Amino acid sequence: MKTAMILAAGLGTRMRPLTDHTPKPMLKVAGKPLIEHHICKLVAAGFEHIVINHAYLGEQIEAYLKDGRHLGCHIEYSKEAEPLETGGGIFKALPLLTQHQDSFCVVNGDVWIDMDYQQLHKQKLTGLAHLWLVDNPEHHPEGDFSLNLGLVNQKVQGQPAFTFSGVSVLHKNLFSGCEAGAFKLAPLLKQAMAEGQVTGDHYTGYWLDVGTAERLQDLEQHLMSRSAND
Repeated sequence: MKTAMILAAGLGTRMRPLTDHTPKPMLKVAGKPLIEHHICKLVAAGFEHIVINHAYLGEQIEAYLKDGRHLGCHIEYSKEAEPLETGGGIFKALPLLTQHQDSFCVVNGDVWIDMDYQQLHKQKLTGLAHLWLVDNPEHHPEGDFSLNLGLVNQKVQGQPAFTFSGVSVLHKNLFSGCEAGAFKLAPLLKQAMAEGQVTGDHYTGYWLDVGTAERLQDLEQHLMSRSAND
């Protein structure tokens, strides 16, 4: 059984006042919460088990999604008293994520990518992580990582850099030696990159970091335009 995790524990401070009383993943776009769009795409791609971490106003997420049966999947929750950042949140949820397999998919709850999640379902790991990289947006022009012959590395001067999309497949051993608490995912990925254990793809379709109210509106317009053209 393929398992996916949706990261949904952020405070959404850049989205205020929209997030004063609503967690960012529950903000609606094209008529339904952003997190529901992710779940529907994952279910359509064959994912049956979805883990969601939450902290800020997380009870609203649970009250809306419940156990996921009405959406065609089984949802479990990893509750965080305080946000544990990306790495700490995934590490806390590992017992849920690795019930069926040693690897799992991760999707940031505050990004949008038009990619068919079948690619996540079918991706075979040859190392500790596989990342989907995108062209650098205006708000992040320097990028995160380089990509060379299918291997992801830290940025190298003179080579093009790309931005991490927030979509990945990870192996539980990426977190070997970690301890409970708040920590970022990036240092673990960089260590694995140094060992040649991170592969990647360059995704060239539509992608958006839904981090501001303006970008949420941009996504609304994109989905409306796409629907009109279908």
